[in-house]
Amino acid sequence: MKVLFIQLISLLTILSSASGKTECRLSSLPPWSHKVLAGGCSRAFAQAVLYPVDALRTLAQTRDGRTLADVGTGALIKGCGQTSSFALFTGAFQFGIYGVVQPKYGPLIASACGAAGSCLVSVPQEVLKQRLVTGVYKNFREAVQKIYSSEGVLGFYSAWKPTVSRNVPFVIATFSSREVLQRKIIEFKERNEEKKGQMKLSSGDNLLIGISSALVAGLATQPIDVIKTRMMTQAASNAAPYKSAFDCASSIIRTESWRKLYSGFGQRAVYMGGLWGITFTLEPVVTSYLRNKRDAQ
Repeated sequence: MKVLFIQLISLLTILSSASGKTECRLSSLPPWSHKVLAGGCSRAFAQAVLYPVDALRTLAQTRDGRTLADVGTGALIKGCGQTSSFALFTGAFQFGIYGVVQPKYGPLIASACGAAGSCLVSVPQEVLKQRLVTGVYKNFREAVQKIYSSEGVLGFYSAWKPTVSRNVPFVIATFSSREVLQRKIIEFKERNEEKKGQMKLSSGDNLLIGISSALVAGLATQPIDVIKTRMMTQAASNAAPYKSAFDCASSIIRTESWRKLYSGFGQRAVYMGGLWGITFTLEPVVTSYLRNKRDAQ
């Protein structure tokens, strides 16, 4: 797994430095690299487009119930470009690791490995994004400088435990649901059109699969998402900080009711449904394009 991480980072670094200088020959890249590129680009695009919806979700989950009136409409896009660029690497890790591990060990283990690996990038992204949205810092540069100076590198990984606890089951549920739904839709098409082994999923099919998979996973992991947001945005509240994820959960239930563990679910459902719908729709399109380009070289 460590070797794969190094390969993923090396590939993305090479491609980034190659852009604008010489045309990168896809034929020289390993087959799994197409998944890395397609997954990374698809995830980054989807996250940038849906950033304002995720900002609303973050505000709905804050401890003091912040609204746009408190932070201003500019919060909807504050840090969008910088933090969404992290999604390029998040998607690259998720799809790259999944593409390598899935053929040998199946979707369950592959999605768990992909989710765990992507947390190296997604946790700092979440910390920066949520503190920018809630008004803790004025801009991306200030956020990076102050977090590093006051908390060190570990400051970018605050609340990493609830984040990993949310991401791993979410991605497992999403990718596993995707495999099942893809198989069922193809079987349904083959029964009705009698073209066994020839049926392919359309972009509309993949969009529906992405939305459905994300909604199932989102419902199961919403309480963990609320706990993660509360712990990452504690600096925006004057209340006494939570001691741990368990303290956060018990405090919410004791003082605000268990329903608060599902605050922001509507916004998150729109965000996650759109995010994975777009990602699962674009990823096979980009993968196919890259393969065709490779074969043409």
